[in-house]
Amino acid sequence: MKKLFSFTNLPPFLKNKILRWITLALTLLSIFSLVVSFLYNYIVGVIFLVAVCLILSYIFKKMNDLSDSTENYISDLSYRISRGDQEALLEMPVGVIIISENGAIEWVNPYLMPYFGDQDLLGTNLEETNPELNDILTNNWNNPDNATVKWQDHYFTLLIQKEYRTAYMIDITRYYQIEKDYSDEKISIGQVFLDNYDEITQSMSDQEISNLNNYVTNELNIWAQKFGFFIKQVDEDHYIMFTYSKILKDIEADKFNILDTIRESTSKQNFPLTLSIGIAYGEDNLNELAEQAQSDLDLALGRGGDQVVVKAKDHEARFYGGKTNPMEKRTRVRARMISQALQEVFRESDQIFVQGHSQPDMDSIGACMGIHRLAQMNNKHCYIVIPEGTFHSDVQRLINKIQEDDELKDDVITPDEALQKATDNSLLIMVDHSKPSMSVSSKLYERLENKVMIIDHHRRGEEFPENPVLVYIEPYASSTCELINEMFEYQSQDAEPINKLEATAMLTGIFIDTQSFTLRTGTRTFDAASYLRSAGADSSEMKEFMQENPDSYMARMHLISLARFISDEKNMMVVSGEQDKVYDPVTAAQAADSLLNMSGVSASFVITRRPDDLIGISARSNGEVNVQRVMEELGGGGHLSSGATQIADKKIDEVDQMLDEAIKKAKSEEAPEENQDS
Repeated sequence: MKKLFSFTNLPPFLKNKILRWITLALTLLSIFSLVVSFLYNYIVGVIFLVAVCLILSYIFKKMNDLSDSTENYISDLSYRISRGDQEALLEMPVGVIIISENGAIEWVNPYLMPYFGDQDLLGTNLEETNPELNDILTNNWNNPDNATVKWQDHYFTLLIQKEYRTAYMIDITRYYQIEKDYSDEKISIGQVFLDNYDEITQSMSDQEISNLNNYVTNELNIWAQKFGFFIKQVDEDHYIMFTYSKILKDIEADKFNILDTIRESTSKQNFPLTLSIGIAYGEDNLNELAEQAQSDLDLALGRGGDQVVVKAKDHEARFYGGKTNPMEKRTRVRARMISQALQEVFRESDQIFVQGHSQPDMDSIGACMGIHRLAQMNNKHCYIVIPEGTFHSDVQRLINKIQEDDELKDDVITPDEALQKATDNSLLIMVDHSKPSMSVSSKLYERLENKVMIIDHHRRGEEFPENPVLVYIEPYASSTCELINEMFEYQSQDAEPINKLEATAMLTGIFIDTQSFTLRTGTRTFDAASYLRSAGADSSEMKEFMQENPDSYMARMHLISLARFISDEKNMMVVSGEQDKVYDPVTAAQAADSLLNMSGVSASFVITRRPDDLIGISARSNGEVNVQRVMEELGGGGHLSSGATQIADKKIDEVDQMLDEAIKKAKSEEAPEENQDS
């Protein structure tokens, strides 16, 4: 009985739950109708019974046929799907390889077989059969995303399913090449500028100027023909170049040797000419590309010229060249123009704020005092923003002197006081630095970022205010005090002149930054010193400012005793201070200066822990080594012969290793290609 009513003995359509319920409903309805019919009339009931039996038989038969048809369709569909899966694995244009846990090849679909040639694969170890593919799979085994890989001169999109130990490889060589061609053929625009053309040609005859122009143009055209790009002269000292991204890579690999070619050749002829180049790439809009190229050229010039800046919008810049110290300009035209522009900016402002960098030195404080005097000459109120805390002995002595001066003391304020006094029409002047992150008060900069002026003698870095109202950056200058000093002669003769304390502070700033007039010193440096001396600068007070206290002197001597030559670089010395000992940044800088006095030392680096718990590096050079590039690799900056940086969350020995790597990288970037001359 149990077997009789089992589901296996039921008609096929009754195995379907929905059809069973339909059948049950029809059966109950029919029985109910028959009962009603027999109660109404026996003959009608018999006729209705026959009709119901026929109808139900027909319905059950059709439902059974429908069930068989559906079952056959599903069975056929399942077969076709299964067959389709098998055919897809065998014939679809996707390579599939299954690897066992011990690295043996368990299965490879036919699409991937031609890449292995005639090798017998099944059961063989992949590392022995194809080491290249084994390395690719090993390196990407834990990568959950698609990866683009190169194997046997083909490019593939690789996806790995770790749980099934299966790798899928789609050959995208054709599409990769299309994308590469598109990238290689994107336009790059360059601006080429002759740095000191006006100064050099002032004393030359027309014939000599013509010969110089012909020489430079010929060299640039030879350079363009060598790499296959377009260059066109648009002015006596200005050229524009168009090239493809692919060609730009080749030019970068050549390290822009054209800079050395023109500089060395013109130097032999006693009219040393240098180039600055700004190149932009990566944009489809030519207008934006041209603007970026001009911005890159401005950056190259702001860093002292004789170099190349290659940069795309919102990307890091790449620097080439910059091996020479910038040459002093022979005219004061720009100083006069800046002085006049400064007067206009003063007139448009209700008050002036001037601030140096967060670790003030004599040049920074002296420059602030010079701006304070310029503001008074133009009948504007100026505040000097100085951070709270203690400073190195020379700076502290100067600040103490300022506090004793009735005219100056009320105008020296803290960053918080400056924020309270600032208005939308106030002007902020950043002196002796151009990086907002280095300012005494970054909040004050943010408050007045649309009314910012910069006066600096350091090479410009990538971090720079977006829209300064006026920029005066001259890397050739010895100090910021020298630049500001030159503006005094273009002020009203009726204004009250610079006083004794201001002149002494500014001359001390020049004296310290030039290391007693031995570094970065030009004729205008001595002109500035002469003017300040005539204005009342006191040499005895200068000496008092520069006196070291015993603790600083002993700390400097201790650092020098730790000096060692850098491995593989016998002309560079490095000092690594103790991890648990704090050194004043000025003491570290003085130690770096002292190391240059040793015979055979071209560059020095002093690594110490600073009072703010950062690890600082002070770098100095005699000009043979570009320490600015080394410091930029570590997030800092400076001059070719002077630089610094601060690094957070690192230990002394870690920074020492980072410095070693940065020196190697900077050296490799500046080294000419082997066989370049040939």
